[in-house]
Amino acid sequence: MIDTSFLHQLDRFNLVISRKVNSNYIGERQSSATGRGLIYKDHAPYTIGDDFRSIDWKVYARLDKLFVKRFEEERNLQVHILVDYSGSMNFGTTFKKAEFAAMIGLGYAYIALKSNEKFVLSTFAEGLERYRAKRGRTQLAAMVEYLNKKVPEGSTDIVQALGSYRKLLHHRSLVIIVSDFLYNLNDLRNVLYQFKDHEIRLIQVLDKVERKLTLEGDFRLKDLESNSVLRTYISPYLKKRYQEQLVEHNKELRKIAMELGGRFFTVSTDMTIFDAMFLTLVDRPLRI
Repeated sequence: MIDTSFLHQLDRFNLVISRKVNSNYIGERQSSATGRGLIYKDHAPYTIGDDFRSIDWKVYARLDKLFVKRFEEERNLQVHILVDYSGSMNFGTTFKKAEFAAMIGLGYAYIALKSNEKFVLSTFAEGLERYRAKRGRTQLAAMVEYLNKKVPEGSTDIVQALGSYRKLLHHRSLVIIVSDFLYNLNDLRNVLYQFKDHEIRLIQVLDKVERKLTLEGDFRLKDLESNSVLRTYISPYLKKRYQEQLVEHNKELRKIAMELGGRFFTVSTDMTIFDAMFLTLVDRPLRI
């Protein structure tokens, strides 16, 4: 069962999260209201109750009077959260990767809710299951119930799954994809470039065994998507080569995300879910 108690911990970082969501991600539609957006509107004399952070100290240095910067406030941002529920996400020693990924998705949905933005959470594996974008706690509760019943299984055609979702986006949106991203890089690059007009966050969820390959000796390894079994001996050399290849794989993923103006993060299921959320919000990469 998914534990949602961590969501309330995000309240302590409401201002940090609000700046991340409201300032960095801009929708196409704007209101005439003033707020904490990125588009400059004008200056106004400082009055008691104004946000102290909005004071323009350069103007104060010239005029010896306090003025605040005013900005256009962006409205109607849609947050699209896609969580990988293929068979490979059914692996985990502390948490199943799918369960951990689902909690991250719910964390972002909660942030959107607190910012009064529309959000939609979808899962993908052999097919794509999508909720229509809505606002409100009822939608969040429905997502928790849905995810608690869902079992990660099957293989994924990442190109088809994300490509079909891209066709559903009609306005510039924040798109958060949570997966282990253990896919062919050329396929990933081709499909992710279809999202170049949107703000993208790629959040990779790995188990600690996958990050460090803590196994050694004779093992029978089962592919959770194809159910094929491979018998192998995991030697120190194999572990070293695996680690090098994972680092290179993730470097390329980070490069792809940066080329699109997005962000790539790696989190581990042996972290607390709050720490994983905080890492993806403050943009501090995890060393693997």
